[in-house]
Amino acid sequence: MTRPMRFGLVGYGLWGRLHAEAIQKAPDAELVAIACASRETAAAAERALPGVPVYLDYRALLARPDIDAVDVVVPNHLHAEVGVAALAAGKDVLLEKPMAPTLEECDRLLEAARTSGRVLSIGLELRLSRQWGRIKTIIDSGEIGEPMNAVVNLFRFPYRPGAGGWRYDVDRVGSWIMEELVHHYDFLMWYFESAGDPISISAIASSQQGSARMAESFASVLRFADGRYAVVTKTVAGFEYHLTVDIVGTEGAIRSWWSGGLDRTREAAYELKVRRRGSAVPETIPIEASGELFELEEELRRIVATFRARRPLVSGEDARKRTIVCLAAERAARDGGDVTLRF
Repeated sequence: MTRPMRFGLVGYGLWGRLHAEAIQKAPDAELVAIACASRETAAAAERALPGVPVYLDYRALLARPDIDAVDVVVPNHLHAEVGVAALAAGKDVLLEKPMAPTLEECDRLLEAARTSGRVLSIGLELRLSRQWGRIKTIIDSGEIGEPMNAVVNLFRFPYRPGAGGWRYDVDRVGSWIMEELVHHYDFLMWYFESAGDPISISAIASSQQGSARMAESFASVLRFADGRYAVVTKTVAGFEYHLTVDIVGTEGAIRSWWSGGLDRTREAAYELKVRRRGSAVPETIPIEASGELFELEEELRRIVATFRARRPLVSGEDARKRTIVCLAAERAARDGGDVTLRF
């Protein structure tokens, strides 16, 4: 009988606590240690998970020989530091998105994975969604022909500050494009795989803080070589959490939406409709459950098998390309015009 995969968790903020719960629910996974950034979060971890050792220095967790894999859930500017250290310590790593705020840090992570021989998987878990992932299945089946254009719109409440206000510090978050739209650029590039990598991006932003990187409202157009395109817009000056995805293909179309009071609610409304090739009438596709908490649990459920198979759920190479797109979107919003994408 195969023993459970033993996980260490680095980071115990709000999302880190949800990762801890997901590890505990995952078959064949065991949470054996947690590293926290403060005595306050350490005390919270000890109350919630009695019997699980808690460290204030993540290096002490990495030094434990009984840990197989590390789940890294820390502010964006620490992703490379902690991820590289975990790989160097001989652990497989599940690293929250974005991979890192700079290409240099992405490259450090990729080199650490190559050198150590360990698996690095990036937490772009919307691919695993029964809703957003199902769209990829429909596209790949040819039911709408070739996807030609897409519109993704996010309307949501303002960001939580995070521990020490890191989400409102550009040096720690990278940008609000990097913080969340990396998910949407990821699944769009995944949906449009048949078109190859995008070639350019243009963007416009509206910011009360005077920085395109921290804009409350943002819109962009991602272009592909054969004329296909995707529009991505968002506002964090709205209310509740509403995401819509519309895709038009050569022989059909897809429309899907998700709405909840919070991004992490289990009590949301959602729908996926497709007009298939040869049909004039759209069909509603049943979805059992959808939302970030379900996707996180699916990610932790699947990661054990993929680590054992020595492969990632989402590769660092793919995630690096999404960082390129986010950085280019930041430049386009700041300077105007099209920014050429070079992968």
